[in-house]
Amino acid sequence: MIKIIKNFARRLFSGIFRKKGEIRLGFYGSPNAGKTSLANKICQDWLGEDLGAVSKVPHETRKIQFKEKVILERDGRKVEFKLIDTPGIATKIDFEDFMKFGLKKKAAQTRAKEATQGIIESIKWLDDMDAVIVLIDATINPYSQVNITIIGNLVARKIPVLIVANKIDLKKADIKKVQGAFPEYEVVGISAKNGDNIEEFYEALFKLVKKTR
Repeated sequence: MIKIIKNFARRLFSGIFRKKGEIRLGFYGSPNAGKTSLANKICQDWLGEDLGAVSKVPHETRKIQFKEKVILERDGRKVEFKLIDTPGIATKIDFEDFMKFGLKKKAAQTRAKEATQGIIESIKWLDDMDAVIVLIDATINPYSQVNITIIGNLVARKIPVLIVANKIDLKKADIKKVQGAFPEYEVVGISAKNGDNIEEFYEALFKLVKKTR
């Protein structure tokens, strides 16, 4: 109970004292969709530093991490963001899956526990977002329970959404499938790892900001 009260107070006061005009931009999606990779790309482009670590092992990000005062400029426009990278959301977490990546049983169990807590925190933070980027791995079926649930929750909260189809540099990537799964949303295809199509992404991001005003 004390932890819940502290978390509520933290989010409440962060909202009260956040700098006027700052956009709280959340990154949501399945594990390994590329949330942290894209957040790192943005931070590298505008701050010259990374936000967090990435790994091939699922649920590398298991705690909320953020970067404040990220100022993006484009064609005379300037927007200040607070980038909020959230742990990947999954419908099932099995510690044995982590052992397939070489983790020992105890480490795998710890990671599974932390990943579960991370999902809970991700959902709690939805109410703090001004806008959200939903990262979807363009190499796999986009019409998944996780993607539908995330977007459905954002719609219910009337939070502006931009869908980013990541990993277009891979042969299996199919942005048309992502567009077909969510035709009512703008979909931008990128490679967060290589920076492919990043300029189109930034343009779409500025459009997204307008919906928060």
